Amino acid sequence: MSSIHEKYGLTEVINASGRMTALGVSTPNEDVVNAVKEGLGQYFDMKDLVIKTGEYIANLLNVDAAVVVSCASAGIAQSVAAVIVRDSQYRLENLHAHSHDVPSEIVLPKGHNVNFGAPVGTMVTLGGGTIKEAGYANECSAEQLEAAITKNTAAILYIKSHHCVQKSILNVEQAATVAQKHGLPLIVDAAAEEDLKSYFAMGADLVIYSGAKAIEGPTSGLVVGKTQYVDWVRKQSQGIGRAMKVGKEGILGLTHAITDYLTVEKESGQEMVAKMEKFIADMNTIHGVTSRVVWDSAGRDIARAEIAFDHETLGTTTNNIVKQLNNGNPAIYCRGYKANEGIIEIDVRSVNTTQLNTIFEKINALF
Repeated sequence: MSSIHEKYGLTEVINASGRMTALGVSTPNEDVVNAVKEGLGQYFDMKDLVIKTGEYIANLLNVDAAVVVSCASAGIAQSVAAVIVRDSQYRLENLHAHSHDVPSEIVLPKGHNVNFGAPVGTMVTLGGGTIKEAGYANECSAEQLEAAITKNTAAILYIKSHHCVQKSILNVEQAATVAQKHGLPLIVDAAAEEDLKSYFAMGADLVIYSGAKAIEGPTSGLVVGKTQYVDWVRKQSQGIGRAMKVGKEGILGLTHAITDYLTVEKESGQEMVAKMEKFIADMNTIHGVTSRVVWDSAGRDIARAEIAFDHETLGTTTNNIVKQLNNGNPAIYCRGYKANEGIIEIDVRSVNTTQLNTIFEKINALF
């Protein structure tokens, strides 16, 4: 029997980039796959399934309420729509058709208005809101966030991500204090974050996670938060949420993945360091290449191998190296956010030692 790659003529991929949507995100374990299969083979009252699994997840995470959605991006759009529509059936059914005499601006730090594969602003617009930036690209204090609030503010949005500017930006707790002072909901997009409990505990009203990244579930998303706001998010299934509905298999697969995630011991940053020790030593044998351990810029317990290329010595650019690795067989995808600075990173969470050696051999062969 031919493999999936052979059947469809696909290039095999080594994912040294991390839990990236463009590469299929993650590979759920067998228990999660079985939960998906079991769900696919049965019928449910979907409203009952959504509510009961939400209650189950909320109990696991010690939050007021939870709902499974199709992905984290959908979670942003539906959360924005929730704080604008609230209980209004008219606004639910006519979100974009007419202007509404209700607050619709979503305030967020300017350094958080990022493209994570699609613009944050697009998700806000999809949810019926408009972005209002606070502060500057390289700073946003609690005072600057507060200064952007007007009578037309519907919510504050905080993006907890490595994509965002990290320096001189207020933290979640400070944003929650500002939101509470003005009686506004705080929405936290924590799509790739590993901590499923702390942001709600810090005072966020809605927190959004990707089900397929740190949790390693099927393609899905999770929204947790205060009961009233989660109820309004769930209500969006009759509005824009209809176009981004999650199936029974996604709901059951993610619910099981969360259970596993909370009980199975995860690979630590120090274990990642040990895994890539030989790889880093091998990389440092290449003339013009320097490698070392670096830690996740957003503060997660993730260690990566940084590789710096001396363009003058090697006679090529890092962008060219990245392109050659992407176009190889197997195709090797690394973290190329700093390629313009001559640096790439290797994320080892989805890579075994054999694949690490393949990455070394492919890079070594380029020179």
